[in-house]
Amino acid sequence: MKNNKLYKEFFQSEKTGGLLLIVCTLISLIISNSDLGEMYNELWQMNIGKLSVTQWINDGLMTIFFLLIGLELEREIYHGELSNFKDALLPIFGALGGILVPAGIYLFFNYGSSTQVGAGIPMATDIAFALGILSLLGNRVPMGLKIFLTALAVIDDLGAILIVALFYTKTILWNNLLIALAIFGVLLLLSKKRVTSLRVYLVGGILMWYFMLNSGVHATITGVLLAFAIPYKDGSKTSTSYKLQHFLHIPVAFIVLPIFALANTSIVLGSSINNIFSENYSLGISLGLLAGKPMGILLFVFLAVSIGICTLPKDLSWKSITGVGFLGGIGFTMSIFITLLAFEEQELINKAKLVILITSLVAGLIGYFSLKKILIKPEGKKELIHQ
Repeated sequence: MKNNKLYKEFFQSEKTGGLLLIVCTLISLIISNSDLGEMYNELWQMNIGKLSVTQWINDGLMTIFFLLIGLELEREIYHGELSNFKDALLPIFGALGGILVPAGIYLFFNYGSSTQVGAGIPMATDIAFALGILSLLGNRVPMGLKIFLTALAVIDDLGAILIVALFYTKTILWNNLLIALAIFGVLLLLSKKRVTSLRVYLVGGILMWYFMLNSGVHATITGVLLAFAIPYKDGSKTSTSYKLQHFLHIPVAFIVLPIFALANTSIVLGSSINNIFSENYSLGISLGLLAGKPMGILLFVFLAVSIGICTLPKDLSWKSITGVGFLGGIGFTMSIFITLLAFEEQELINKAKLVILITSLVAGLIGYFSLKKILIKPEGKKELIHQ
């Protein structure tokens, strides 16, 4: 794979960021349920201008996260796992199964009810958490499995972004949307004319974000659009895209995502949470992530390989695909993000967040221990054969 150093940086930053997310989530939950809880929650709801602190984080800082995802996706398309169409089909089919089956399970429990709008919640995979758990297995993890999970999660998040754009936009102010798209068009033209000044694209991106924010379409979509407008060229270290992606790894992993976790996991635990897993929406989320993700990923990959559309790499096995499928059930960042768009009632949002946290933890543990058992044989050798 070309730009292997950049891929390793992405993997390293995501795995470290995933572990940091766990710490931030625990800190947020502890403070929220302490004597400082009320003051802590008021902090995130404090207004700065027209938006609350939490809205600035979810609409602003998360745009930077989506920019990094977009840059990684662009790199995968040009020089990575997705550059060869046949090789790309394996994670594409896996991601498709990991989107459709969880959504189907959620709708099975919630179709026709007021909570059916939450069908997008179990569709997404948290890249940082998933790679963070995988990294705990160390060098025993074959490179093919790391690449498959990364490509799967990136495509998965792209699907989530499209779902946000198509299904979680309530009112569109067309004038602002058209201005945002016009700015995007200008940036594309500048890229085609080989304008490489990063400052030009960042200023244009800020303007595009402002009009997108005021259009009704979620502002974070700007991050992905901007990523594809920034010149990629050959993807070398001198390219504008490479430089920006290289720069964003640390702030996204150590600032953006931890702040998102702190702001969005300030959940007050009380007696009302005792029966949350008996609710239809919680069953849809938990079973969608815990059962739908691994089942959908494995089923769609198996079908694709069985009918000859793509082949299973030599260093992957059906058991390892299943283990990765459970890691795909770690929703966290994207699932919480979609929850905030899907539901309006705060109590419902908090309960859904808690279901996501618990289910993601269980999925991560199952994925970790199953892969640990699969990848290391009793005599200590790596398993590289198909099972």
